[in-house]
Amino acid sequence: MQLFTVLKPDVLFPLLLSMFFGIFVGAIPGLTATMAVALIIPLTYYMKPIAGLAMVLGVSFTAIFAGDIPATFLRIPGTPASGAAILDGFELSKKGKGSLALMLDLFCSALGGLIGVIILITVSPPLAKFALRFTHFEYFWLGIFGLSMAAVLSRGNTVKGLMSATLGLLISTIGIDVTTGYPRFTFNITDLMDGVSFIPAMIGLFGLSEVFKRVSEKSQLQLSAVSEVVKPNLKETFKHIWKHKFTLIRGALIGTFIGALPGAGADVAAWVSYGVEKNVSKDEELGTGSVRGVIAPTSANNAAIGGTWIPALVFGLPGDSITAIVLGAMLMYGLRPGPMIFTQSKDLVTQLFTVAVLVQVLLLPIGWLGIKAFSLFVKLKTSLVMVAVTVFCIIGSYALRNSVFDVYVMFVFGLMGYAFEKLRIPLAPMILGLILGRTVEDNLRVGLIKTKGNFLPFLTRPISLTLFVMIVLVLIVPPLAKILSRKKV
Repeated sequence: MQLFTVLKPDVLFPLLLSMFFGIFVGAIPGLTATMAVALIIPLTYYMKPIAGLAMVLGVSFTAIFAGDIPATFLRIPGTPASGAAILDGFELSKKGKGSLALMLDLFCSALGGLIGVIILITVSPPLAKFALRFTHFEYFWLGIFGLSMAAVLSRGNTVKGLMSATLGLLISTIGIDVTTGYPRFTFNITDLMDGVSFIPAMIGLFGLSEVFKRVSEKSQLQLSAVSEVVKPNLKETFKHIWKHKFTLIRGALIGTFIGALPGAGADVAAWVSYGVEKNVSKDEELGTGSVRGVIAPTSANNAAIGGTWIPALVFGLPGDSITAIVLGAMLMYGLRPGPMIFTQSKDLVTQLFTVAVLVQVLLLPIGWLGIKAFSLFVKLKTSLVMVAVTVFCIIGSYALRNSVFDVYVMFVFGLMGYAFEKLRIPLAPMILGLILGRTVEDNLRVGLIKTKGNFLPFLTRPISLTLFVMIVLVLIVPPLAKILSRKKV
């Protein structure tokens, strides 16, 4: 039985440690779940794959929840996915109902996450069977579709998103050309023959860039302790959850669907769910301290994590920046994500699903401890937190291959991430470009070799044509909608 496998100390202890680490990361504003995952991946290098993937699941679910804690009490989202939580959670806190808001956050996060995981378990195997019909032609368009979704759904505008994705694609071409065996863009640097190492790049983009940002702002994270005494009232919490059960279910379904869209993620899911709830419920109190305004986004953002794993496992396509890192980690473990993983690594997939369910159960006690410990976390100064992050960045980058060059790569990408943040260029498309670049290129070139240079089969096959039409609609519909709305005005 797979439950006993994941309950073994070599899996359970790393999982528990990662969940506590996720609470810490989520509760400290400015530290993201993606950064946490990027920092722990090097620690999992010598673990067995299920232990490493369990740590990723533990960190991501708990960090997304914990981001709601400072959002509720201090009106500062701990993570981007908690942005919608400040609208009603903080208003409830001002009314002395912060404890109720956080208890709803905790239970709805676990229930929303559980619904997302159940959908993941149910949908993934049949989708994988469908994905077996995919050839190089379909995988090429699937990769392009992932990049286009990342560009459109990223914050900022579409042009900047496409620029970021293009840069990621260009970086992915560095190294030995698989087809010709000729080095590209290596500038006679031996360390670049294998390409840009993915993990140091991720650590730099999400870890070190935050350090540079904080240092440049000269900000202090010296926040006052929470004045309200946090007291759980399970009876009142369950009463509200039952009363608004359809809000929870709707939020979880929306979150899972949005999460499954490549490049979207938990933050988009939370805002979409909140917007849908505002239109569906017609609740005039929404935004002024409504319970619905707490349940809708928090059930969606955790459900989205389960959704992001659907394209990651089935198609080898990242659902968000976290699963982008996961795909890189899987390759590091010697695993190839895609439809064949359900047959070639069936036991691993079953263990992964078991861990995902277990995390939702463990989230309740660990999340409660996180709420109680929040007043201690916020007393830490930025300087202490950022020194620790820098040390983790350097050690994590070096330890993967015992390479000083990887540390240099991390610093370069840290500067790049900082510059992108200043220019408001989204990082998510660049990440996906870096991950998907080689896949897109390889499938394009193999497809062209099969057809002797004829591109027509890329457009005439039914699935390929459908994906191509979807990409065109994704890129054209939003600008057209804006133009038409201006003409009406």
